[in-house]
Amino acid sequence: MSADLGASAPHTVTTEAPDRIGVPVPREPASTAGLAAPAAVAHASDRGARIVAVAIALAWHVAIGLPAVLAARAQFTAPTVVLGGWALVAVAGAVAGVRLLRGSPLPPWLLAGLLLTVDVAVFAAVGEEQLFTAANWVWGTLGWFFVLALWGHRVVGLIVLLSTHATIALVTVLGHGPDPADVARYVMYVYGTFSLPVAVFVGSATIVSLARERAAVSTAAHAMAAERAAAERGLRERRDRLALVSSAAGHVLGELAAGQVDPDDPEVQRRCVLAAARLRRLIAESDDVPDPLLHELRAAADLAERNGLPIDLVTIGTPPPLPVEIRRRLAEPLTGVLADARGWARLTVVSGPEEVVVSLVTPDREGPDGTGPPSGEHDDGQVEHLYERDGSIRWAQTQWRR
Repeated sequence: MSADLGASAPHTVTTEAPDRIGVPVPREPASTAGLAAPAAVAHASDRGARIVAVAIALAWHVAIGLPAVLAARAQFTAPTVVLGGWALVAVAGAVAGVRLLRGSPLPPWLLAGLLLTVDVAVFAAVGEEQLFTAANWVWGTLGWFFVLALWGHRVVGLIVLLSTHATIALVTVLGHGPDPADVARYVMYVYGTFSLPVAVFVGSATIVSLARERAAVSTAAHAMAAERAAAERGLRERRDRLALVSSAAGHVLGELAAGQVDPDDPEVQRRCVLAAARLRRLIAESDDVPDPLLHELRAAADLAERNGLPIDLVTIGTPPPLPVEIRRRLAEPLTGVLADARGWARLTVVSGPEEVVVSLVTPDREGPDGTGPPSGEHDDGQVEHLYERDGSIRWAQTQWRR
């Protein structure tokens, strides 16, 4: 027994448009969030390095440079220039640090030009006696502010600024006389001012790059695992559906093919109608439609109407998203009753965010075995089933509560 799947659906009364729920979700390409994960990790690592650089620059400038400047201010050639330069760099560094932490740094070369100008002025103003002391704060501090100025740029720029700073210092040292001891001290100072800022600058960039790469690898691994799990789940679902289809129609078709049953037997015809209804519903489960449960019930009702049963399908409310197993338990018991119905039928679906109730009313009649379906109520743990009959009507209901 077969039915044309292309015919119109049974008469339906809908009081509220259903939402798109319970639709089988196809495997999608990598999400925007997945692609942004490496960038987010890199940003977090970079922000941590920025905080460290700002803290070193300002702490060195205030905790080391300021006490030395105040202690030796009377010995400077031009104390006002040294103190004014320190204050100017402190303000510029604080502003640059705040903007850097907020992600909007100052124009790098404008700030670098200001720092080099202060560098020249302070070297000229400290005097020969304080040239290699902590009071000449530009030795140890200015390199860190160069780091703040050029954060996020290539290390070549930082090397150029530090080289310019070293050249200014060399000119000042040679201007006070080519003393070999001063030249040796100059070399040591230049090594210290070069090595630490460059190490922090390059190290932070390397850490950010490694963090981005590792986050990208981890994201790719998780995406592959998710795709593998989705593929395995899809394979299991296809196998389960194949088993259900085989159990729904295989036995009766095998008996018909072997000539073991008579196609004119009303009981055989009823079994064929029931198998066809189950097959129709199982096929409808995989359709991509706005309301899967209503679509599956409509498929069963459509088959019943093709067999000459007038049926009304009434829907009230908007169902919540339901997994396939719940939809199957709501629809399967009523499909069997509908396949055995004669005369007329009324199928009603009442839905809310916390509950879905599907009920079927048909004229009561004795089944082929003289008993009909059992009356009473039972619960399979997720969906409640209720069957009642009074001699004139048969009422079957399935109910799901969240």
